[in-house]
Amino acid sequence: MHNVIFDTDPGVDDALALLYLHKHPQVNLLAVTTVFGNAAVESTTHNALFLKQAWGLDAPVARGAAGPLQPDAQPEAWPVHIHGDNGLGNHPVPAQLDVAADPRSAHQLIIDLVRAQPGQVTLVAVGRMTNLALALREAPDIASLVRGVVIMGGAFHVNGNITPAAEANIWGDAEAADIVFTASWPVIAIGLDVTTQVEMDRHGLDALAHAGGADADLVRALSQDYVDFYLQAGHKGMVVHDCCACIALTRPELFEFEHASVRVATDGVARGMTIPKPAGMAFGPSVWDGQAMQSIAIGVDASAVLADIEKTLSL
Repeated sequence: MHNVIFDTDPGVDDALALLYLHKHPQVNLLAVTTVFGNAAVESTTHNALFLKQAWGLDAPVARGAAGPLQPDAQPEAWPVHIHGDNGLGNHPVPAQLDVAADPRSAHQLIIDLVRAQPGQVTLVAVGRMTNLALALREAPDIASLVRGVVIMGGAFHVNGNITPAAEANIWGDAEAADIVFTASWPVIAIGLDVTTQVEMDRHGLDALAHAGGADADLVRALSQDYVDFYLQAGHKGMVVHDCCACIALTRPELFEFEHASVRVATDGVARGMTIPKPAGMAFGPSVWDGQAMQSIAIGVDASAVLADIEKTLSL
């Protein structure tokens, strides 16, 4: 069983990933923590609470960081052309909900849950990694207490999607990402190298809704504009970035990995670039030396990932 804290910025593909975790029989969803990214943190938290209410989630939702560790690092423009004005594809979300956020901050909830279950909790982070970095700064001991960390982020051997160098989650808080990659915990990084190969078209969404009933039909409804964005960008359907990270936890055999220490460029034209130093490759002394070796996805069985999503949501 995987005891999971899901750190997220809902976000259309975040919604699919959350439903996957909720439905998966080998996942115990301990908490949902929110962060800025696909929308302002006020919106991503409200969206997470909306999904909690719609799907009957037991997990608490805690509001997290509203901006990066370095507030003046770069201006943040919400990607309304991708995730809509409200972060959920402009799908109607009630202003008033019957559920409320946990009173703790996201990073405090992470600290509390990891310390309560040492060696048992996996962090799955699919947005800016600010909450994880804040938790590490306040409680460095959690690095040795977590079972593992899975992130959606990075562009290791391909171009980025917000600049030629950077993937959006890393670019949005490069300092936090560098802290997470260099902490002494095991990280599995699911980046654009693999996620851009996993595309779900409208037929796939229809099949998902047919298999998963009302819960999956909500995902189909809020994903329509997201599909349009990716079709216009030359894809065959919407790219299911965040669900890939969840499946790397439950079905790691569907991915191919390399092992490397990773540093993140934190300023200049390459800000947000994820730069791996592969295991066994020799260089002169550098900031990569002595850092934790992490697992980077470089290959994926895309059809098997899509099949796993449909199977899981039908349960």
